[in-house]
Amino acid sequence: MCELLGMSANTPTDLCFSFSGLTRRGGETGPHADGWGVAFYEGKGVRSFHESCASASSEIAQVVETHPIKSETAICHIRQANVGNVCLANTHPFTREMWCRYWVFAHNGQINNFSYQPGLYQPVGETDSEQIFCDLMNRLRQNATTTDTPEQLSGILVELAGEYARQGVFNCLLSNGEWLFTFCSTKLASITRRAPFGPAQLKDADVTIDFEAETTPNDVVSIIATEPLTTDESWDIYQRGEWKLWSGGEVITSGQVQLPEPEAKK
Repeated sequence: MCELLGMSANTPTDLCFSFSGLTRRGGETGPHADGWGVAFYEGKGVRSFHESCASASSEIAQVVETHPIKSETAICHIRQANVGNVCLANTHPFTREMWCRYWVFAHNGQINNFSYQPGLYQPVGETDSEQIFCDLMNRLRQNATTTDTPEQLSGILVELAGEYARQGVFNCLLSNGEWLFTFCSTKLASITRRAPFGPAQLKDADVTIDFEAETTPNDVVSIIATEPLTTDESWDIYQRGEWKLWSGGEVITSGQVQLPEPEAKK
């Protein structure tokens, strides 16, 4: 399986601290050594970095980790390959354009024998994840409009996410730069940091930060990850089928869909 990391904030914020923890799991404290990627929104633009190697030993990942890139929405992914070769085309997050915006998607999980219906959006690589993303974009384009509110779009996204999750494991992050949609099939956690800010210690690296020295009293920053990244903070653990739509660091709508219980291992 892979791991996800997302950020939603009400002011341009760097992801250096959380990214440092995630990248350690990419080949050092975790087995996710088959590629990594990160996308930062800057207005309608997206600044992205991808490599088909372990993030823990990547010089480019180290540059991203040590050079603050300010963004209100970001999506990261570290890969443990199960479908598709280890190559750049198969690294997340994936990006497509729709309605004059870049849509960015990252997936943790696997859907065996996914039935992809070809349309305007087609996969470049070999992963089921990219096929799912293209399927989602094609169907969203057919069933939504440019005038739909984020809440209206989330209704369609929840229906599609529930359908995918019933076919396999589907934990995802999706954004068009205005909001961040998160869905939990098996594992996802989040934390919202706001005043009064305090210190935090990473689980996977000997790194501590005092957020009070890095923020203003008006800042709101939410981090979403496959597993909690810090040892001394209280993270909210998503329930199976739970989804949240984030904007400006806050949850603007949320809910839960019913999913069948996973089959017991024999």
